[in-house]
Amino acid sequence: MAQSSSPVSGVADRYAQSLFELALDENSLGTVEPELDSFDRLIKESADFRRLVESPAFSSDEQLRAIEAIVAETKPDPLTGNFLKVVAANRRLFVLPGMIRRFRELAAEHRGEVEVDVTSAHPLDDGQRSALSEALSSYAGKSVTMREKVDPAILGGLIVKIGSRQIDTSLRSKLNSLKLALKEVG
Repeated sequence: MAQSSSPVSGVADRYAQSLFELALDENSLGTVEPELDSFDRLIKESADFRRLVESPAFSSDEQLRAIEAIVAETKPDPLTGNFLKVVAANRRLFVLPGMIRRFRELAAEHRGEVEVDVTSAHPLDDGQRSALSEALSSYAGKSVTMREKVDPAILGGLIVKIGSRQIDTSLRSKLNSLKLALKEVG
């Protein structure tokens, strides 16, 4: 995988790689990954937690105390809890979403999976999900883990991201293309 030139993504990669190797050594990938997913959801759903993670206004001590309190309350695996405390103590909480994303990629790669982001106008039913998963597995040559997102603004169709490739069959994109073509004619 190509290394990014961004210092932030480099930090996220190093922390995620270290956590992944430790989780692999301790045979706790199956525990650490869902716990990180929970923290990722917390970042997305809680404005207060997101502010703690993203804001440079909080000191390292304040961030560490907050993370220690959350860890004490949620009681994650010691590896996950210690990782979060180290990240806070080193003032790297702002990179936590990137660390979690990279950890997921490493874990999926280890399992021989590829992660796919699927955006649809409406929630997929089980039959659609199964058919899409099968088609994407065939396309990628690996089993896929789909992360689904609903965005009514695409009107219909799908937007699928596999690694650096994006396949956009959304109605919104088709209408925009038609609009451009009509402008050129008229």
